[in-house]
Amino acid sequence: MISFLKTKNKAIYTGILSILTVCLLAGYVPGMSAFSSWVTPPLALFLGLAFALLCGQAYPKFNKKVSKKLLQYSVVGLGFGMNLQASLASGKEGMLFTIVSVVGTMLIGTFIGWKILKVNRDTSYLISSGTAICGGSAIAAVGPVIKAKDSDMSVALATIFVLNAIALFIFPVFGHWLGMTEQEFGTWAAIAIHDTSSVVGAGAAYGEEALQVATTIKLTRALWIIPLALVTSFIFKGKDRKISIPWFILWFIIAILINTYALDNVPEVGKAISGLARKGLIITMFFIGASLSTDVLKAVGIKPLVQGVLLWIAISIGSLAYILGI
Repeated sequence: MISFLKTKNKAIYTGILSILTVCLLAGYVPGMSAFSSWVTPPLALFLGLAFALLCGQAYPKFNKKVSKKLLQYSVVGLGFGMNLQASLASGKEGMLFTIVSVVGTMLIGTFIGWKILKVNRDTSYLISSGTAICGGSAIAAVGPVIKAKDSDMSVALATIFVLNAIALFIFPVFGHWLGMTEQEFGTWAAIAIHDTSSVVGAGAAYGEEALQVATTIKLTRALWIIPLALVTSFIFKGKDRKISIPWFILWFIIAILINTYALDNVPEVGKAISGLARKGLIITMFFIGASLSTDVLKAVGIKPLVQGVLLWIAISIGSLAYILGI
């Protein structure tokens, strides 16, 4: 019976993934764009979440590996749709606040976690790192440095994952409600949403300019993984410390340079690559949603989740006030 259910769940999983992929690719067929337009990042994430919570995880290892790689390749592909000068201009305004918010988030997060909620030191530090920079990537980079246990890593990742899923749905809604421009929303999403995947998904749902601004600022913010890991190695002294560097960010920058200086006379090439990358990001949303499970939700616990929510609210309101000049 169990074997039959697993086979059935895998068939459902494969069916949903196949339908999403076919519909997205249908956009390249003349007269079939309507089949592609209804497949959005929030919808793909919702389908993944619904499957995981109702049917369980069909291919957990496949989901984890492919979502990570596809996200990285898609982000690099987005670089072929961006111009260097325009990207620097759109991201310049958020640079200074990025620095302030990273440092401020780490300080506020550790205070809330350690002093107020008495959360496990490593778990609290990981949640703060994930909120301050780029979610799961920051946690994965900092975890080995502080020699965090697998349980601490799981709880921190689960906390960030749950909040990311919520952010992808509610941020565009709040952005429209507040009447934010695409520039403003892109900056806000890049600073207040944890993972790159959800930042890109929310930006794509809001508009093309919002997507470019959010991606540029978020990847600039992700570079802070390196100094954070170095500082962390001194705070948590120990031997055999490892630092995981997100090299795909370098390829993203190279893609922007290629598009700006090598493909400037053939813009349709960069547009085609970035368009395919956006479709890849939508599929990534499904993989990420399908990675959730009831076990993950149970692993979060109350205190780490409260820390994550309070810290998230603080950075969201603080960055929104700054952006809107309140």
